[in-house]
Amino acid sequence: MAPPYYADLGKKANDVFGKGYHFGVFKLDLKTKSESGVEFSSGITSNQESGKVFGSLSSKYAVKDYGLTFTEKWNTDNTLATDITIQDKIAAGLKVTLEGTFAPQTGSKTGKLKSSYANDTVAINTNLDLDLAGPIVDVAAVLKYQGWLAGVHTQFDSQKAKFAKNNFALGYQTRDFALHTNVDNGKDFGGSIYQKVSDKLDCGISMKWTSGSSDTLFGVGAKFALDQDASLHAKINNKSLIGLGYQQKLRPGVTLTLSAAIDGQNFNAGGHKVGVALELEP
Repeated sequence: MAPPYYADLGKKANDVFGKGYHFGVFKLDLKTKSESGVEFSSGITSNQESGKVFGSLSSKYAVKDYGLTFTEKWNTDNTLATDITIQDKIAAGLKVTLEGTFAPQTGSKTGKLKSSYANDTVAINTNLDLDLAGPIVDVAAVLKYQGWLAGVHTQFDSQKAKFAKNNFALGYQTRDFALHTNVDNGKDFGGSIYQKVSDKLDCGISMKWTSGSSDTLFGVGAKFALDQDASLHAKINNKSLIGLGYQQKLRPGVTLTLSAAIDGQNFNAGGHKVGVALELEP
């Protein structure tokens, strides 16, 4: 099994804390697929606090014989995006993506060239910002040895001629257990532990700390599967912020998620948030 990419280190613990929660929003996601193989995804999110509504629409078409994937995206911020990806054709395990965005109202354009390569011992990914004034080069690599993972992530800003990011990570991962620690720019420290206690219970611990600050963020979370179609989610941190979630598959392709965020330190003051999400797919 190939090691994860740098951005996916600690993903199992992050999923315990992140998936199954939609605080303060009403969300609807719809996925479908045409007879010709084109995949369509659309979504709409209404923020209860700001009242802002955000929508998006994307289409994806794969030409499997040539290893090509074409993706078109649009959102209510009036931003258009196009991705072209070729995978496993230039070399086995190599994926190359050309991304471009355009905002008609402002005329703003961006472009990125992304590549990723993975085998049984190493996972490397690079991002090149196609800015003629001076590109930003982003490089990350993860090495794996007998379950141990070591990663490095750096970003070089050619306009300022300096390194904008210098991040390091170390971890250990098996099928049922994952340990992850990281240091970002020499001052931000983080760590997480994931444990699959049983077929029904997943648990996670997360900690973050910044050098020069006495403020430490520590949290524990869990996901419990009631059955094949329903699950409970819960998390709490040292600031007494409590997150609760309930996810139910109403029928094949229809999933409802209910969530609530509760401020335990100011329970009677209000300000708690609820969220509802509905996912539809064939």
